[in-house]
Amino acid sequence: MTARPDTIAAIATASGRGGIGVVRVSGPLVPVVAQALLGCDPVPRRAQIARFRDANGAILDEGIVLRFPAPHSYTGEDVLELQGHGGPVVLRQVLQSCVAAGARHAEPGEFTRRAFLNDRLDLAQAEGVADLIDAASAEAARGAARSLVGEFSSRITALVERLTELRLHVEACIDFPEEEIDPADRAWQRRRGEELVAELAAILEEARQGAVLRDGLTVVLAGAPNVGKSSLLNRLAGEEVAIVTPIPGTTRDHVRAMLVLEGVPIHLIDTAGLRDTGDEVERIGIDRAWDAISKAGAVMHVVDAMRPGAADDSTLEARFPVGVPRVRVINKIDLAATPAGREDRGDEASIRLSALTGDGVAALRGWLLDVAGWRPQGEGVFLARERHLVALGEASDALARAVGQAQPIELLAEELKIAQQALGRITGGLTPDELLGQIFSRFCIGK
Repeated sequence: MTARPDTIAAIATASGRGGIGVVRVSGPLVPVVAQALLGCDPVPRRAQIARFRDANGAILDEGIVLRFPAPHSYTGEDVLELQGHGGPVVLRQVLQSCVAAGARHAEPGEFTRRAFLNDRLDLAQAEGVADLIDAASAEAARGAARSLVGEFSSRITALVERLTELRLHVEACIDFPEEEIDPADRAWQRRRGEELVAELAAILEEARQGAVLRDGLTVVLAGAPNVGKSSLLNRLAGEEVAIVTPIPGTTRDHVRAMLVLEGVPIHLIDTAGLRDTGDEVERIGIDRAWDAISKAGAVMHVVDAMRPGAADDSTLEARFPVGVPRVRVINKIDLAATPAGREDRGDEASIRLSALTGDGVAALRGWLLDVAGWRPQGEGVFLARERHLVALGEASDALARAVGQAQPIELLAEELKIAQQALGRITGGLTPDELLGQIFSRFCIGK
């Protein structure tokens, strides 16, 4: 017998002062909480003005009450929303009165977790809620909204249904070994498998693009002192976020800025000039710079156009992490009378520009988008997380093994099973409880 769930309550609006604040309650004791605070059980789905009272009958606030009976609510349970004034003190008093009436404080993400457990949302949609709240650009918000309304889930569900049909066909051949497998059946299985591989590849590409919109790219500006890193940061950010002086070693700690290119968040980190120094404070800044470089998604190595082949620049490049995308930014071309432009030689790229005039900076923005993996996708992109990419990759590999070579039908069936299990983890059809805990713990309280 399933235990009766607790009734939970939380402030559902952001912390701080505001014109409106919302306390949300969900669970079987909603009628009890409503009676305690309002003196009645509100009419379902009708906005009503009411006074919120504490256990002693003292008025705490006056606002609007909304009651959503199960199962037609966000969580699938009875839900009460108390919409009052947005002062932190009064909201805490209202919340405490809900707890005194029998509710308990909700954990992070517990309302959305209950929506998932009560089949109001699947796991990908639930993650879309958090992504919509955290979206760093309009494009990311649109992608999160598409995930929230189920576009990503629908694509995965349709793929799983077609994969299930193929699995049933293959399993039938295994269950009835006395029946010789028709070559036409094998041909159909291979054809269906190839179609699934192509469809999964398309979803994976869109998911990678969605991950770019969600997570963005962290880029470190590195180089010797006085090559113009801070000036370039200011040019890219469009404002004076870093101090610029002709004195070497001006930047001693990280200076951060974010810009959005085609909907992709780019997180820029300006670092201390890299050199040998006897200044203890500057040395600490340089150590931190190397630490940031080791963790970067990409590195912009800024050099001076007046001395582009300096020995110390080559020494620095030798220390940069292997496998991390890197571009040599040749700055100050306005002083060297050098034309702006971009050159690509294999995996290496160099861009000539002037942070002072802006000449050539557009080429650098293009490189940043290339490294981030951005592709023009129109309106069809949905947000995806790293776990989605891992699951899609596992499914893609299993399907490729299933159709890529002749093998016993039992092995074919096993690869199809692995692919379906991987896809099931995306929407929550096959998700361990520990993973659910990790996912919902990252939500804000009240959501």
